[in-house]
Amino acid sequence: MSDADASPQERTERFLALLDLTPTGTDVFLAPTSSTDEGPPRLFGGQVAAQSLRAATMTVPADRLPHSLHAYFIRGGRPGVPLELTVERARDGRSFTTRRVSAAQEGEPIFVLDASFHVEEDGEDWQPDGAMPSVPAPEDIPEYESPMRRFSSMSPFDMRPVGDTSGMGFGSNQFWLRLDGRLPDDPLLHACAITFVSDMNMVGAARRPGADLSRGFMGASLDHAVWFHVPARADEWLLFEAGSLRNAGARGLAHARMFDRQGVLVCTVVQEALLRPTMKVSPEWEEQMRRFREEQERRAGG
Repeated sequence: MSDADASPQERTERFLALLDLTPTGTDVFLAPTSSTDEGPPRLFGGQVAAQSLRAATMTVPADRLPHSLHAYFIRGGRPGVPLELTVERARDGRSFTTRRVSAAQEGEPIFVLDASFHVEEDGEDWQPDGAMPSVPAPEDIPEYESPMRRFSSMSPFDMRPVGDTSGMGFGSNQFWLRLDGRLPDDPLLHACAITFVSDMNMVGAARRPGADLSRGFMGASLDHAVWFHVPARADEWLLFEAGSLRNAGARGLAHARMFDRQGVLVCTVVQEALLRPTMKVSPEWEEQMRRFREEQERRAGG
């Protein structure tokens, strides 16, 4: 069955299958990767991050939820190649637990992640007034065909851009998102799903505002950090707002926030990306740009 023919719940089940890790030793797990004909020539970074966090959660007591993760992308992951996740139990404290995860293919590390977990504690709950931007509700934004829909392992989310779409097919600054189907009531799975989607659009968002999207460039995630302020459901609408903080030395720093429907800031994301201009534009990129322009024209005439 093609992804276009899959139901929302079937797409969510495919996502859950990516998090179904196989233990192969003490704190060592094997993660599923898509075959080479299911998607792009490299593994989506958010997938590797979500799988690495999932491996860490499998070594942590259930009463401790992740509150932050910090990661580095070392090499591009290859579809169809076994992905081995090795967890180091860095610390088990009374309130905090720390795990270090190394993701490797054929003996070469491609990704490293440090994650910290915290037991629930009472404390002041504060965020700035009016922190959530005022945007249309997701129900008031028409569905559109995201380029991610072509890739079964990267398309479990319903995404509704606020305003025009960017060169990668996402809202240039803001979009609503949620998993197409329902996830089990496991906050650890929802944290992994939020980690998965936290890498979407971050390279594009790292470019300076008003950057010429018709010019070719080579972009790649360098490092990634997520702070989980409160538990949130990934199968309910979240507003993702991303933007650039700084460009220099062929690198760009992007900052993003996710809010739930009630306006609660549930997590913050920061990523540094490699941004190298190139004179070459691939035929696939030109075709994506053509499709995005047609979609923008359709939405404008809507």
